[in-house]
Amino acid sequence: MTQYEQSSLFSSPTAADAGGSYRIQQPSLLLEIQPDVLEAWKNRVFHYQQRIREQPTPQQGALFELDDSPGAIADTLNPFTLPRQNTEFWRWKATDSGVSSVYFVIDEVLPLLLYVGETVKSNQRWKGEHDCKRYLDNYRMIHYTHQLPTHLNIAFWQNAPKATRPRQHLESALIYRWRSPFNKENWTFWGTPFAGGKP
Repeated sequence: MTQYEQSSLFSSPTAADAGGSYRIQQPSLLLEIQPDVLEAWKNRVFHYQQRIREQPTPQQGALFELDDSPGAIADTLNPFTLPRQNTEFWRWKATDSGVSSVYFVIDEVLPLLLYVGETVKSNQRWKGEHDCKRYLDNYRMIHYTHQLPTHLNIAFWQNAPKATRPRQHLESALIYRWRSPFNKENWTFWGTPFAGGKP
């Protein structure tokens, strides 16, 4: 971070020297988010998503009335019912590159849907750089610091469209339906504190 960049909500300015120059320090998320604030934030997300989970699923009509629009799929797809695997799955040796998928990062403790993403190669998506990995690291560290439990998993829905645009439209519909807080589209909605700390 340069001395002129805007700091995050959780950083604090300090006087660097007697000359009075002003410098922004790297955000210290771990020291500044109190456990009660963290739990209140998580509970707001949980209660919102719980209302979505409790909504009745739209009933399927006749075979020829099948609505495969992104909105219709998003209304019926419940990420919490999908099989889960560890978020470190990408480290495992895979025999293929995977398939087109929409994926969901879930903290099983409450549970919370934290992130929705899409990929054309489910076994390769998280290799290398991925912003969500940083958000999850921040999330884990804050919980660890306050000795709070967390259990992060990922679920893949492998019936996603193979074509990029329709898959991205489905991802977007799911992000707005579930208001997953780690997706940038919802940062303002939730005041998401875990997105900072980019090296």
